[in-house]
Order: sequence, then C-alpha cells, then structure tokens
Amino acid sequence: MSATELTRMDAVLARQKKAFTTAQPEALSVRRDRMDRAIAMLIDHRDDFAKAVSADFGHRSIEQTLMTDILPSVSALKHARKHFEAWSRNEKRKAMFPLGLLGAKAEVRWQPKGVVGVIAPWNFPVGMVMVPMAGVLAAGNRAMIKPSEFTERVSELFAEVVPQYFAEEEMAVFTGGVEVGTAFSKLAFDHLIFTGATSVGKHIMRAAAENLVPVTLELGGKSPTFIGRSANKAKAAQRIAMGKMMNAGQICLAPDYLLVAKEQEDEVIGNVVNSVSAMYPTLLSNDDYTSVVNGRNRERLESYLADAREKGAELIEVNPGNEDFGASNGNKMPLTIVRNVTDDMKVMQDEIFGPILPVMTYSAIDEAIDYVNAHDRPLGLYYFGEDKAEEEKVLTRTISGGVTVNDVLFHNAMEDLPFGGVGPSGMGNYHGLDGFKTFSHPRAVYRQSGMDIASLSGFKPPYGKSTQATLARELKK
Repeated sequence: MSATELTRMDAVLARQKKAFTTAQPEALSVRRDRMDRAIAMLIDHRDDFAKAVSADFGHRSIEQTLMTDILPSVSALKHARKHFEAWSRNEKRKAMFPLGLLGAKAEVRWQPKGVVGVIAPWNFPVGMVMVPMAGVLAAGNRAMIKPSEFTERVSELFAEVVPQYFAEEEMAVFTGGVEVGTAFSKLAFDHLIFTGATSVGKHIMRAAAENLVPVTLELGGKSPTFIGRSANKAKAAQRIAMGKMMNAGQICLAPDYLLVAKEQEDEVIGNVVNSVSAMYPTLLSNDDYTSVVNGRNRERLESYLADAREKGAELIEVNPGNEDFGASNGNKMPLTIVRNVTDDMKVMQDEIFGPILPVMTYSAIDEAIDYVNAHDRPLGLYYFGEDKAEEEKVLTRTISGGVTVNDVLFHNAMEDLPFGGVGPSGMGNYHGLDGFKTFSHPRAVYRQSGMDIASLSGFKPPYGKSTQATLARELKK
C-alpha cells in the first residue's frame, strides 16, 4: 500500500471526526436524510450491484443478489428510518432512594459514537456493508468502509457511487487488498464492525486494541442442525436444502452439519437429495445456482472432500443432471453429502462455507446436545421437530448466537431480533434497535437536587450520626 493511500485514510478519518464534533448536536432530520440517500443509492444502482456481484463470483443470479443483498439492506434502512426517532429519546431512570424523593433525577441519553469503520466480507458484499449501515446512520455516525478485495468489482462500484450520494465527511470507501485492510483495522475509529472469518477476527481485535476501539465481530462457525425424531422430514429437508444451496453454501449461517437419529438417517438424506434435485435439476447452466467465489475456495472445498474420503467417509454427490463438473472451466460445485464423519476430518473441524453437508447420527438427543456443547459456540443453531419438550431441551442446554426453529437462516431476517455471535462466532449485536444501541453511547446523566445530600446522608466529613445511620440502614441482609 502506498504512503498516499495511508495518508488519505488518516486524513479522511480526521475530517470525519472534526465534522462530527462540529455538527453536534445534529438534528434528527439529518440522520433521516442520510438514510434516505442510502436507500436511494441502493435502489438506483440495484442492477449495477447485482451485475458486479455476478461478475465477481463467476456467476450469481441477479434475483439472488436483489433478494439477499439489496432487499435486506433497503429493509433494514427503512426499519431504522421508521423507528430511530423513538429509539433516540432520552430514557428516564430511577434515582436511588431516597434521592428521588429529594428532587434528584436520572436519565440515559443515546449519543452517536462518532466515526464507525465497516469491514465487509465477499459472500454478501453489498448487504454486509449496508445492513449494519442502518444502525450506523440511525445512531448519527459517520462511516468509513473497507469492502472485500475478493469482490473487486463490487468494491469499485461502492467507491464510484458512494461519493454521488454522500460527502466524504459523511461516508467514504477504501478499496484494496490485505495491506489496505490491515492499515484500515488499525485506525482510531470510535467503533469498528467486522464480518468475516474467526481467524481474521482475532487479528482485527488485536489491531483495534491498540487504540482501544470497541469492536463488533460477526464471525460464523459450524452451525448445527438438529433433526428431531418428531420432525416432518420432507419439510425439514426442503428448508435445509434451500438454506444450504443458497449462495452455494457460502453463508456464515448456512446449516453446517446435520444431527439425525440413526434410524432416520437414510430417510433424511433421501429427502435432502430429492429437495435439491427439485430446486436444481441442473447446475452448471442453471442461472439460479451460484458459483463458488473463486478457484482457491473451490480447491479448499475439494481438499475437504478428499480428506473425508481418505478417512473413511461416504460421499454422496447430488448431481441430478449427471453433469461433468471436471470438464467445466468455472467454479460451480454440486452439493456433496458426507456420511460416517469423524472429528478428525476437516469437514468437522472448519467452517465449510460451501456446498458440503456432513451428517452425524445420534441415539438420544442428549448425545447431539453434548456434541454441540463440546465445540465452539456457533453463530446459528437450528432445530426441526414437533416435540416441544425436546425443542426446549435443545434451546436451554445449548448456547448460540441465534436460533431458528423448523427452518434455517430466518432469525437473521428479523430486524427486531439482535443478530450476532457468541465467543468464537462473534461478539456484539446489530439489526434494528440493537444495532442502534451498538453504534450509540448510552450517556448517564444525573441531576442533583438543591439540598445538601452529602451532609444529610453522612457522606461528607466529619463522619458522625448521619453516617452511622446511613450505614446501619443500608448494610442489612
């Protein structure tokens, strides 16, 4: 990275911080205007973004990008625009007894933090910039954006269109590779949100720590899918197949592996195969099916399959059209279901992030719960079944960032639910009110009464009868 690029990042950060401070207190109408412009940018350039995503991936349908990147971003911004004034109101809190009786008052004021850095991944390269941007703008912040270098055309499009809608003091984009991303993560933001791999998240957190920048990390992990004995297997398979095949499995919340009762394994696998075949009778020339993003990731996924095969797994390739993927010059891959998996296989160690679906079996649901609890806490967890007692057991005995019951992915689509991970799958939340709070500072304000509270309560020396009376009253069991 050139010294000029580094100097520009430092200069833009300084200008944004100065503009933010100078503008305070900023009218709520200014926040509304920024959200209006963000919505307009997405709608005006929706087809441009969709075409750029497809070019970066090698192929992704226009409809999918509109559904999974543009629509969620616009929805998040509209939800924030509708509610941010209510979210911004001061909250009255109770002053401690007896201070409230003596005229003291307490409240929380939600203040913008200042400048928020946004580091986005390649799998949803528009949505992972603009969905968190709803909370950033609703809270009254400025933003600096580092899109992924793996979706270069999308990054260049952001750099082109953002200045058409926002002054650089409001929102700015920085493109480039690892060096730019590393320097960006070291900037003294007022908050930093990163979406991506857990391994990279550790580096981001270390870099942010140098300036004590608070971070929100949305990372991922191996999201388990419990299929209870009481589940409607056909319906569960349809929903799992949809979630796993969307974006060719390149989703941080994709069902990473199935937990199935031993005697129902064949039935479940058969239903998944049938469901995938119904949605995608062909794959290579099917506009609805997404390519693996690049050759490096395709080779990584192929190495997982080779490793599993060498270690005794059974591989079931779901290739309804009997197409020759080896002869293709692209990176599309069919779904491969992996049976007889063990913990020493890479498919059970790493987040898959592609069209591979391992299947584990259990005799009792407690075995499946114990397995999940013995591993890192995932970003998502899914349960299929009609047994409410079993459902409650799974929900109360496991910990994950979020849960969808009788489907996959959908908790992420709820703007009124917090979205985020726990432990290695992330920290902090955004979406809706939770995003507004993440990108705001809850400032405590206490107003003292006109009375000499310190003397009345015995806090002011010399200590005496009032002090003893306060201690005797408060230090009771």
